[in-house]
Amino acid sequence: MSGTDRTRAELTRLTPPKDAVAPVRHPDAPAPGELLGAHYDRCFGCGTGQPHGLHLEARAGEGVSVRAEFTVKEAHQGAPGLAHGGVLATALDETLGSLNWLLRVIAVTGRLETDFVRPVPLGTVLHLDARVTAVHRRKIYSSAVGRIGGPDGPVAVRAEAVFIEVKVDHFIDNGRAEEIQAAMADPDQAKRARAFEVNP
Repeated sequence: MSGTDRTRAELTRLTPPKDAVAPVRHPDAPAPGELLGAHYDRCFGCGTGQPHGLHLEARAGEGVSVRAEFTVKEAHQGAPGLAHGGVLATALDETLGSLNWLLRVIAVTGRLETDFVRPVPLGTVLHLDARVTAVHRRKIYSSAVGRIGGPDGPVAVRAEAVFIEVKVDHFIDNGRAEEIQAAMADPDQAKRARAFEVNP
Protein backbone atom coordinates (compact mmCIF):
# COMPACT_ATOMS: atom_id res chain seq x y z
CA MET A 1 0.00 0.00 0.00
CA SER A 2 1.45 3.37 -1.02
CA GLY A 3 1.82 6.25 1.41
CA THR A 4 -1.10 8.08 -0.23
CA ASP A 5 -3.33 4.99 -0.01
CA ARG A 6 -2.36 4.47 3.64
CA THR A 7 -3.12 8.11 4.48
CA ARG A 8 -6.52 7.87 2.75
CA ALA A 9 -7.33 4.60 4.57
CA GLU A 10 -6.39 6.13 7.92
CA LEU A 11 -8.40 9.27 7.17
CA THR A 12 -11.58 7.32 6.43
CA ARG A 13 -11.36 4.55 9.04
CA LEU A 14 -14.88 3.96 10.40
CA THR A 15 -13.81 3.36 14.00
CA PRO A 16 -13.30 6.62 15.92
CA PRO A 17 -9.92 7.00 17.64
CA LYS A 18 -9.75 6.82 21.43
CA ASP A 19 -9.52 10.60 21.78
CA ALA A 20 -12.71 11.25 19.75
CA VAL A 21 -15.39 13.23 21.56
CA ALA A 22 -19.16 13.00 21.81
CA PRO A 23 -21.03 15.14 19.25
CA VAL A 24 -22.58 18.42 20.41
CA ARG A 25 -25.73 19.72 18.77
CA HIS A 26 -25.25 23.31 17.60
CA PRO A 27 -27.41 25.82 19.56
CA ASP A 28 -28.87 27.11 16.27
CA ALA A 29 -29.72 23.64 14.93
CA PRO A 30 -33.33 23.00 13.91
CA ALA A 31 -35.58 21.89 16.77
CA PRO A 32 -36.44 18.19 17.17
CA GLY A 33 -39.26 17.29 14.79
CA GLU A 34 -38.51 20.19 12.42
CA LEU A 35 -38.40 19.34 8.72
CA LEU A 36 -34.90 20.05 7.40
CA GLY A 37 -35.99 20.56 3.81
CA ALA A 38 -33.82 20.14 0.74
CA HIS A 39 -30.26 21.36 1.13
CA TYR A 40 -30.18 21.98 -2.64
CA ASP A 41 -33.15 21.87 -5.02
CA ARG A 42 -31.18 19.88 -7.64
CA CYS A 43 -29.86 17.28 -5.16
CA PHE A 44 -30.78 13.75 -6.31
CA GLY A 45 -31.34 12.71 -2.70
CA CYS A 46 -33.51 15.46 -1.23
CA GLY A 47 -34.14 18.05 -3.94
CA THR A 48 -37.62 18.72 -5.22
CA GLY A 49 -36.20 19.84 -8.58
CA GLN A 50 -35.17 16.32 -9.59
CA PRO A 51 -38.15 14.51 -11.17
CA HIS A 52 -36.64 11.04 -10.63
CA GLY A 53 -34.83 11.88 -7.39
CA LEU A 54 -35.49 10.29 -4.02
CA HIS A 55 -37.31 13.33 -2.60
CA LEU A 56 -36.10 12.15 0.80
CA GLU A 57 -37.53 14.13 3.72
CA ALA A 58 -35.47 14.40 6.90
CA ARG A 59 -36.49 15.78 10.29
CA ALA A 60 -34.26 16.79 13.16
CA GLY A 61 -34.28 14.31 16.03
CA GLU A 62 -33.09 14.49 19.62
CA GLY A 63 -29.39 15.12 20.22
CA VAL A 64 -27.47 14.82 16.96
CA SER A 65 -29.90 12.54 15.12
CA VAL A 66 -32.31 12.69 12.20
CA ARG A 67 -35.25 10.64 10.98
CA ALA A 68 -36.03 10.44 7.28
CA GLU A 69 -38.43 8.78 4.88
CA PHE A 70 -38.11 7.83 1.24
CA THR A 71 -40.66 6.04 -0.94
CA VAL A 72 -39.27 3.60 -3.52
CA LYS A 73 -40.74 4.56 -6.89
CA GLU A 74 -40.62 2.94 -10.32
CA ALA A 75 -37.53 4.94 -11.35
CA HIS A 76 -35.62 3.54 -8.34
CA GLN A 77 -35.74 -0.13 -9.39
CA GLY A 78 -32.77 -2.42 -9.86
CA ALA A 79 -34.20 -5.93 -10.13
CA PRO A 80 -37.87 -5.99 -11.23
CA GLY A 81 -40.04 -4.64 -8.43
CA LEU A 82 -37.12 -4.02 -6.03
CA ALA A 83 -35.09 -0.95 -5.08
CA HIS A 84 -31.64 -0.67 -6.65
CA GLY A 85 -28.90 -1.14 -4.04
CA GLY A 86 -27.18 2.06 -5.18
CA VAL A 87 -30.40 4.00 -4.62
CA LEU A 88 -30.64 2.59 -1.08
CA ALA A 89 -27.00 3.55 -0.44
CA THR A 90 -27.84 7.06 -1.70
CA ALA A 91 -30.79 7.28 0.72
CA LEU A 92 -28.47 6.31 3.58
CA ASP A 93 -25.80 8.79 2.46
CA GLU A 94 -28.35 11.60 2.16
CA THR A 95 -29.74 10.88 5.63
CA LEU A 96 -26.26 10.70 7.17
CA GLY A 97 -25.27 13.92 5.40
CA SER A 98 -28.28 15.69 6.93
CA LEU A 99 -26.72 15.20 10.36
CA ASN A 100 -24.08 17.80 9.55
CA TRP A 101 -26.75 20.50 9.57
CA LEU A 102 -27.31 19.76 13.27
CA LEU A 103 -23.59 20.37 13.87
CA ARG A 104 -23.69 23.39 11.51
CA VAL A 105 -20.63 22.25 9.55
CA ILE A 106 -19.99 21.68 5.86
CA ALA A 107 -18.79 18.11 5.38
CA VAL A 108 -18.40 15.55 2.61
CA THR A 109 -18.67 11.79 2.62
CA GLY A 110 -15.23 10.27 3.24
CA ARG A 111 -16.39 6.68 3.51
CA LEU A 112 -19.73 4.93 3.51
CA GLU A 113 -20.04 1.24 4.34
CA THR A 114 -23.45 -0.25 3.65
CA ASP A 115 -25.04 -3.57 4.63
CA PHE A 116 -28.04 -4.76 2.62
CA VAL A 117 -30.08 -6.96 4.97
CA ARG A 118 -33.29 -7.59 3.00
CA PRO A 119 -34.89 -6.58 -0.31
CA VAL A 120 -36.88 -3.35 -0.42
CA PRO A 121 -39.92 -3.67 -2.74
CA LEU A 122 -41.28 -1.00 -5.06
CA GLY A 123 -43.81 1.19 -3.23
CA THR A 124 -42.13 0.69 0.15
CA VAL A 125 -41.57 3.62 2.49
CA LEU A 126 -38.05 3.29 3.88
CA HIS A 127 -37.82 4.72 7.41
CA LEU A 128 -34.28 5.90 8.16
CA ASP A 129 -32.72 6.82 11.49
CA ALA A 130 -29.21 8.31 11.67
CA ARG A 131 -27.01 9.70 14.41
CA VAL A 132 -23.54 11.10 14.89
CA THR A 133 -21.58 8.80 17.19
CA ALA A 134 -18.30 10.72 17.59
CA VAL A 135 -16.25 13.66 16.36
CA HIS A 136 -12.48 13.80 15.97
CA ARG A 137 -11.02 17.02 14.60
CA ARG A 138 -12.47 17.30 11.06
CA LYS A 139 -13.92 13.77 11.08
CA ILE A 140 -17.57 13.09 11.90
CA TYR A 141 -18.50 9.46 12.61
CA SER A 142 -22.10 8.39 12.11
CA SER A 143 -24.39 5.42 11.61
CA ALA A 144 -27.84 4.85 10.11
CA VAL A 145 -30.45 2.13 9.81
CA GLY A 146 -33.33 1.81 7.35
CA ARG A 147 -36.50 -0.13 8.18
CA ILE A 148 -39.49 -1.23 6.14
CA GLY A 149 -43.09 -1.63 7.27
CA GLY A 150 -42.85 1.28 9.75
CA PRO A 151 -40.30 3.05 11.97
CA ASP A 152 -40.01 -0.08 14.14
CA GLY A 153 -40.21 -2.57 11.27
CA PRO A 154 -37.55 -5.03 10.18
CA VAL A 155 -34.12 -3.67 9.25
CA ALA A 156 -33.54 -3.60 5.49
CA VAL A 157 -30.29 -1.58 5.26
CA ARG A 158 -27.72 -0.11 7.61
CA ALA A 159 -24.60 1.98 7.20
CA GLU A 160 -21.63 3.46 8.97
CA ALA A 161 -19.88 6.54 7.64
CA VAL A 162 -17.17 9.06 8.25
CA PHE A 163 -17.69 12.60 6.95
CA ILE A 164 -14.85 15.09 6.59
CA GLU A 165 -15.42 18.76 7.40
CA VAL A 166 -14.40 21.03 4.52
CA LYS A 167 -14.49 24.70 3.61
CA VAL A 168 -16.94 25.98 1.01
CA ASP A 169 -13.93 26.40 -1.31
CA HIS A 170 -14.01 22.62 -1.80
CA PHE A 171 -17.23 23.06 -3.81
CA ILE A 172 -16.34 26.38 -5.43
CA ASP A 173 -13.04 24.98 -6.74
CA ASN A 174 -14.52 21.71 -8.02
CA GLY A 175 -18.16 22.33 -8.95
CA ARG A 176 -19.53 23.58 -12.25
CA ALA A 177 -19.46 27.38 -12.27
CA GLU A 178 -23.10 27.96 -13.27
CA GLU A 179 -24.52 25.88 -10.42
CA ILE A 180 -22.07 27.32 -7.87
CA GLN A 181 -22.95 30.90 -8.87
CA ALA A 182 -26.69 30.17 -8.71
CA ALA A 183 -26.38 28.64 -5.23
CA MET A 184 -24.17 31.50 -3.99
CA ALA A 185 -26.67 34.07 -5.32
CA ASP A 186 -29.55 32.69 -3.22
CA PRO A 187 -30.67 35.52 -0.90
CA ASP A 188 -31.65 33.02 1.81
CA GLN A 189 -28.46 32.66 3.89
CA ALA A 190 -29.48 29.32 5.41
CA LYS A 191 -30.30 27.81 2.01
CA ARG A 192 -27.06 29.19 0.58
CA ALA A 193 -25.04 27.57 3.37
CA ARG A 194 -26.93 24.28 3.15
CA ALA A 195 -26.43 23.98 -0.63
CA PHE A 196 -22.81 23.00 0.08
CA GLU A 197 -23.64 20.55 2.83
CA VAL A 198 -22.98 17.02 1.59
CA ASN A 199 -21.07 14.83 -0.87
CA PRO A 200 -17.71 15.39 -2.55
